[in-house]
Amino acid sequence: MESIKRFYDAIYLSPHLDDAVLSCGGQIVQATAEQQSSLIITIMAGDPPRADISEFAQGQHHSWELLTEASAQRRAEDAAACRLIGADYRHWPVPDCIYRHHPETGLAFYTSDPDIFGPVHPAEFSLVEELAAQLSDLPEHGRLFVPLTIGNHVDHQLTRLAAEQCFGEALVYYEEYPYVQRLGGVTTVIPANDPHWQAQIIPLTTDALQRKIEAISAYGSQLGNLFNGRDNMAPLLRAYTQSIGGERIWYHPPQLPDYPIT
Repeated sequence: MESIKRFYDAIYLSPHLDDAVLSCGGQIVQATAEQQSSLIITIMAGDPPRADISEFAQGQHHSWELLTEASAQRRAEDAAACRLIGADYRHWPVPDCIYRHHPETGLAFYTSDPDIFGPVHPAEFSLVEELAAQLSDLPEHGRLFVPLTIGNHVDHQLTRLAAEQCFGEALVYYEEYPYVQRLGGVTTVIPANDPHWQAQIIPLTTDALQRKIEAISAYGSQLGNLFNGRDNMAPLLRAYTQSIGGERIWYHPPQLPDYPIT
């Protein structure tokens, strides 16, 4: 793993080991080509804190076809994907929500799909404070990208809450792909014609889109769950990218930045 730079043109907070590349991989490719630096920080990239993971977590491992050292293998996938798009990366030690347990009862917080796409468990709000404290030590940066929380995944919620607590409104929000295509789109988070939000489309070159596809392919364990198989990924991504004109990001309040985005 390369050393962290003192300054990055852009830092992307990725709840899981794929979110930033899935959602923003094309713009990162283009930024790299323009000699701009990008850092992807995956927040929930840690190992399970205990060996006896829940039946739900075991089921996730089976669906990923990662029956041993699943987190380590997913970190390796992410490292390969980040190298393909030219981004530095860091993996924080917080475990994925499927591995987290109540500190007093020992019970798993989230044991089903409705759980992980529902409200944050009340006992987890202290994690927001911890993450916000860690975020205060980020390298200097031009822009900080965070998930919009399309799909309402609890780890996406926690990541956004911590970033907003630390940085207020000095954030850029990205649409989580493929959730934005599958789970109701942007209007599940931003009401239509809301004047407090401003969207910006980042057009992607043919090369940038192809490099993004290659990077997403590195997440072999996730392609079944996300796209019902590797062969479906590229056509779905190409179609969605064409439908919106590239990758879409959001600002709140509605003030576009004074820097160029290629």
